[in-house]
This record gives sequence, C-alpha cells and structure tokens, in this order.
Amino acid sequence: METTSPGSIKNLMEICTGFWAFKAIVSAQELGLFDLLHETGAQSISDLARRLDVRERPAETLATALASVGLLDVEGGRYGNSPLAETYLVKGGRYYFGGWIAHLDQRNYPGWANLTEAIRADRPMGWQSGRHEETPFDIVDPELTSRFQDAMHSLSRQSAASAARRIDLSGARTLLDVGGGTGAWAIELAAANPQLTITIYDLPPVCELARARIEAEGLSDRITAIGGDFRVQELPSGYDTVLLSMILHDWTPDECRRLLRACHRALVPGGQAIISELLVDDDKSGPADAALMSLNMLVTTRGRNYTAAEYGAWLREAGFEAPEVRPLDAPSCNGLVLARRQAQAGGPQEGRHAIDTSVP
Repeated sequence: METTSPGSIKNLMEICTGFWAFKAIVSAQELGLFDLLHETGAQSISDLARRLDVRERPAETLATALASVGLLDVEGGRYGNSPLAETYLVKGGRYYFGGWIAHLDQRNYPGWANLTEAIRADRPMGWQSGRHEETPFDIVDPELTSRFQDAMHSLSRQSAASAARRIDLSGARTLLDVGGGTGAWAIELAAANPQLTITIYDLPPVCELARARIEAEGLSDRITAIGGDFRVQELPSGYDTVLLSMILHDWTPDECRRLLRACHRALVPGGQAIISELLVDDDKSGPADAALMSLNMLVTTRGRNYTAAEYGAWLREAGFEAPEVRPLDAPSCNGLVLARRQAQAGGPQEGRHAIDTSVP
C-alpha cells in the first residue's frame, strides 16, 4: 500500500516561526538600524552596538538574523544594508515600506491574537481600541487615521508602480480613484501618464492627508481629492476610467456588487473599470498571499479576498462587458481585472442613487 510522504517538518517549522523574522525587522526599525547603516555604511558589530546603544551580543544576534533573511550584507565582519533594505526600509525612500510594517506590528499583529474568536463569531476582532472602532473605516481619531493611511500608502506605492507598467492608459484622460487613500496609485499613474488627470474619492479626513502628499509630489494641478463616502453617497460621474485598488476585499459580496454598479454609473460609455487585488484562485486552494490576506480581512473587516471569477460575474451583472484578467507580481496585488462599460449609452443600473449598504 502506497503512503504519501508528510513532507519536511522543516517546512512546518519555517511556517510556525515566521513571526521571528518579522519581529526582527520591527526591532531593527525601532532601533533605527537600517537608517543608521544608510548614513554610515557597513559597520562592525562593536561599532554597530555602540551606535545603537546596545551590547554586542544582541547587536550580533540581530544583525545575523537580518543577514540570514537577506536584509543585511556581510563582508569582512562588517554589516551593511542589502539592496532590498536600502530600497524599502530606509525612511524617506520613494518606496519606503516601514509604514506598513509598523501597522502590522502595532495594529494587525495584536488583532490576530483574536483569530479563533473572529472565526467563531464571523466578525472583525482586530481593530477595537476602546472607541467603538470595529474596522479601520470607523476610525475617528486623527492620529490613528494618519497612521493607517501611512501604512496603506507604504503598501500600495510599489504595487501601483508595477501596475502602471501593465495598464495601457494612453487613451485615458480622466480617472476616478475610488477609496484612493493618500494617493499612492494616483501619484504613480499620473507620473506614468502625463495626459491623465485623476480624482481621489475618499473620506474627508483622508483627503486632507492626500492633498499634502499630492502637493509634495508637485501634482496638485493634475490630482484632486474629493471628500465623500461611497457607502452612502453617489460617486462623481463622467470619467473614462475608474480604479478600485484594494477596496473590494474590505466588503461583503452584496456591498461589492453595489459599488461596481456605482462605478458603472460613474463611467462614460466605453469607459474602463480597473480592479487591483490579491486574487484567490478559482478553486480556492491559494495562492498563499491572497489566501492569508483574506484571513486578515476576516480579522479586520467584514470582507474577504475574492476570485477573478467572482469579480467577473459581478462586473457582468453590473452591466460591464466580459472582463480581462492580467497577472501582476506586487506586494498587494497579484492580478488586475479590467472591464469596459458598453460603448453605447444605456444598459442596467442607469440613474443616480446613493449606494445602500444595508443587507437586503
């Protein structure tokens, strides 16, 4: 009788201890290690310990751990930032990833301690702070809003840059970025498409943060931010492109359908909707990044990550033509789903109506 190998227990060990590497990165950030090495260049352990104001034993064990996962390079007993760390873990860099890492550690990581409860209760458990905030979209504290948006900007910037190379917007002139946050996608798409003007549509406090980033990039003449709430208000209309980046996974299937119908109304005939997400395989066996993000949505929202087939069905239901799926290799997006409104006016869901998010 044939038996199936259980696989290597080392693989299971790596899965179970994955948080060790994560917490090593967090500590390095909190100590300012990557910023220090960016400024000084490679350092010996004794010099590194002195500059970080720690003893040599912890300095050496931390540096060794970071080198083992590819974040530090070692040569002649001196440790320096690897290209990966230099690009993504030094403050002030264009694609600085530190905001997302801090969010994972300070808000997401504690929430996952309640995963079993979230599974049993089928509701988010990862965002309570004593202020009745069930999800990130219920935040009323300006500081928490700013931190969350920093995290989203940090996560989205590289994905947006990758997507900008995969989407042909040469014929587009006006784009509505629904739930566009502080402009990570808008900034990258504007840089790649000089003919494009972009409107970010997000909650008013988020738009204030977006305007500051847009101004800092020198793009205030091409990117504007309009405050509103797509859960209860109609989207602005008359655009030839609508973008939904990491938005739909936050919401239930019924809410996704309603938002896609609203996007259909916001587009001119022939206009294009772009969905950027971590797509779950149609057989729901993976991939790991999308499947685990979906579990994260269980902890933090009432949504989950969906399949390309699910998005395709909802888009067609909303009146779009058959969608196209394009693969993408990015931190927050493994696929783009593109669909066009029919070139002729008319079709289902015409008219202007606020999006009703109550369960029918």
